[in-house]
Amino acid sequence: MTRKTPYWLWAILALPALGFSYDATTTTDPSVIEGLLHPTGEMSARLLIITMLASPLALVFRGWRGPAWLKRNRRYLGVASFGYAALHTLFYVIETGTLSEMLGQVPRVEIWSGWLAFAIFVPLALTSMDAAQRRMGRHWKTVQRGTYAAAALTLLHWAALEDWAHPTAALVHFAPLLILEAYRVWYWYLRPRPPALA
Repeated sequence: MTRKTPYWLWAILALPALGFSYDATTTTDPSVIEGLLHPTGEMSARLLIITMLASPLALVFRGWRGPAWLKRNRRYLGVASFGYAALHTLFYVIETGTLSEMLGQVPRVEIWSGWLAFAIFVPLALTSMDAAQRRMGRHWKTVQRGTYAAAALTLLHWAALEDWAHPTAALVHFAPLLILEAYRVWYWYLRPRPPALA
């Protein structure tokens, strides 16, 4: 079945990116680019969290329209999350300035975790369309499960950027996802079940 794209959703998701891009392309002040790193990264992380909340919310609130809507549109939200991650990475490259400086920063936790998260994002985004799903068959879900690794690395990246002393923002954002995913694991694998009838 052909998936209908909600163009109004794409327009809403693109609005912040247009603002960020306008600020970046109309300034000669390097501090503006540096200032765009945080909001683009946060936008990517928030959209990733919302995307991943779809399944556990649908399990908890069965029959509700909100989780069902999220499940129908999570692919678009996930691609938008990648788009903001790409914008975040581009601004980081511009702000850092040189390849040698970027390579020198790679050993830092907040840097290598961000690069790894982005590297996982790339195949997720490239295989997000229906054609890739049909061509890959059952392997498609295996690739898409990389979302969990990307989310874990994003949390690590965000917490490390806060110097570990006050990782409040990262934990507040990811806490609902962690709680609901723990519930989903319990529901499907750990909850007591009545004995099977002989």
